[in-house]
Amino acid sequence: MSTFRRSVLVAAAVLASAAGPASPVAAHPFGAPQTVAVSLDAADPAVVHIRWKVGGTDDLTLLGVRLGVLPADRVMLDGAVFYRPADAAAIGPSGQFADYLLHRITVTSGRSACAGRVEPPSDLAAAGVTVDFTCAAAVGVATVGVRMLTDLHPAYQTMASGPGGARAVYATGHESHDWTLGSSPSAASSARAAAVQLGAIVLAALLLGAGAFLVVRRRKRAAG
Repeated sequence: MSTFRRSVLVAAAVLASAAGPASPVAAHPFGAPQTVAVSLDAADPAVVHIRWKVGGTDDLTLLGVRLGVLPADRVMLDGAVFYRPADAAAIGPSGQFADYLLHRITVTSGRSACAGRVEPPSDLAAAGVTVDFTCAAAVGVATVGVRMLTDLHPAYQTMASGPGGARAVYATGHESHDWTLGSSPSAASSARAAAVQLGAIVLAALLLGAGAFLVVRRRKRAAG
């Protein structure tokens, strides 16, 4: 063994000893935030779509290591990570990733949990992944829980958007948010009932106005 190579190995051993046992995942939660988009299916009001997109691609690599999809040596001793396009290609279709999504993202409507199904992503790093949640009935207000990556580090946050420009931030301690997505059957019935009541009030006001007008007119004729 050459003197140079021996020196390199000794230096590496010293660094590893100083650093202690390598952590399987050294999270980086303070970069670009991950995002979530919440929407109601245009054709089926009982289906809620959740699209998740990672903030930094190195976070995607870290998640892959945590799930066992990528080898642990992808994380350096100092915690440095270098994303490779093959990482997303390996993580996206994996069963481990699908299970993770369904565990860390939840949707509840009408006090009942909605069943989730992960759409295999075509470009996980650039476009993210969509999870479709089918609920028991048309969704008016959905409670969406998001805990993505907070198991890697509690400082991870998720910027969320919904219909009508609605916004929310998910973070440790704030992992659930109610989204108004559509009109449930009960809400629609209430709206129809309110419309009927309003119509009755307007009609009554018109009738009263017409009656008062006739009374005034008759009085004017009698006075004349």
